[in-house]
Amino acid sequence: MSTLDIDFANTNPSVRLKAALSAGLNPSLRDLDALIDRCTVEPDFQVREMLTWALIRLPAEIVVPRLVAELASHEAQARSQALHTLSKIRDISTWPAVSARLDDEDQDVVRTAWYAAVALVPESERGWLARKFAEHLGRGEREIQLSLSRALVALGEDTITPVIAAAAEHSDEAVRQHAAATKRLIHDPNSGFTHSLNQARREVAMGRTKSTKG
Repeated sequence: MSTLDIDFANTNPSVRLKAALSAGLNPSLRDLDALIDRCTVEPDFQVREMLTWALIRLPAEIVVPRLVAELASHEAQARSQALHTLSKIRDISTWPAVSARLDDEDQDVVRTAWYAAVALVPESERGWLARKFAEHLGRGEREIQLSLSRALVALGEDTITPVIAAAAEHSDEAVRQHAAATKRLIHDPNSGFTHSLNQARREVAMGRTKSTKG
């Protein structure tokens, strides 16, 4: 067992954080297996972020195939962390593998895939991605809806305006509310999602969102 493996097994997250930092400061392919393996089980967010940083310090032509392979892992965290790291590397050749995770069975993986997809989407696929995101409008708790709205907004107003307009005419009130809240975020990003959603609910209740096309 290597020193890095021993440090990663330490119950103190500070020790694990320092180990990941050291791996990033002194990048070596000998550490690749240990870094990938740790991504699957690491419970601490800051350590996971440092693991990602350490991985992107290694040669992309070696790391990227390993991360793509992790997208097929049985462990949700392994898939999620691989998506997050791929979004930082921004190798557009990974788009097919990343976009496939938009239908993952785990909601946390899907949320990570939203952001990774935005980072990697080819120009020709931006409209498709906006429509794919729109399928989830109105679903989930506030945090999930916020994540989706942020992903949509990141695609750009020109790309998402058609899908937001279509969603504003949807028969499901929750979809109309979420679409209206997302539209408000585009034009007033500092308003906060909770305020935008509450305002959208009032507007939907008053029947005001059907003016989005005009």
